Amino acid sequence: MSNNILAIKNLTVSFDGFKALNNLNFTLETGELRVIIGPNGAGKTTFLDIITGKVKPTQGQVRFKGRNLRSFSEHQISRMGIGRKFQTPRVYLKLTPRENLELSCNRNKGVFSTFLGNPDPSERRTIAGLLETVGLTVKADIAAGLLSHGEKQRLEIGMLVAQSPDLLLVDEPVAGLTDEETENVGNLLLALAADHSIIVIEHDMEFVRQIARQVTVLHQGSVLCEGTMDEVQNDPKVIEVYLGQPEEQAA
Repeated sequence: MSNNILAIKNLTVSFDGFKALNNLNFTLETGELRVIIGPNGAGKTTFLDIITGKVKPTQGQVRFKGRNLRSFSEHQISRMGIGRKFQTPRVYLKLTPRENLELSCNRNKGVFSTFLGNPDPSERRTIAGLLETVGLTVKADIAAGLLSHGEKQRLEIGMLVAQSPDLLLVDEPVAGLTDEETENVGNLLLALAADHSIIVIEHDMEFVRQIARQVTVLHQGSVLCEGTMDEVQNDPKVIEVYLGQPEEQAA
């Protein structure tokens, strides 16, 4: 039996003749943390869109836990256990981190039913644990709008985890962060990788080196190279199309 939580096979996505993804093949094992890198226009956003159902394949298929996702809506795919974090944090700024997490834990309830009811003890423990995991226990009851950009990023990751997804898709989580905030987000993702399958899209190479176990490089909608960070950085094809020419050839 396959241990792949995600399998993309011979997948092409065309927009008016332009192939955003071109005969792409990709697999992710259950419990794996994978980082996807590539130059602008490589197909990284479309790669996430195709997994979440926002975009449908022109050819090929995406299988999540063995199920072909083509016939399912974005909402249905989310319910299957795929959570996506976008580059810009999507949190409720007027609510506290605790309230944001309460809403995420109660996706089947509305805002009023969530806040008018009393969380049961197990839910309170879950939320307290999430606040600790994302490093926001001290700031649990201030407005989320007062958090730093990095803290908002960590809060949104916590909100995803609160929904108990099997696969986390995280899009450029450290864009615009300080070095300290970047390290904190990296440590959070590494901690979550103990219990989740995670795909991270990122440009910051120092951050990639911090968290990466396996790296996939996309170029022109296809997989150019896969391997450890050292293997990828030393691959001649990657050097040519993404990381820049070696110094001795740059003149």
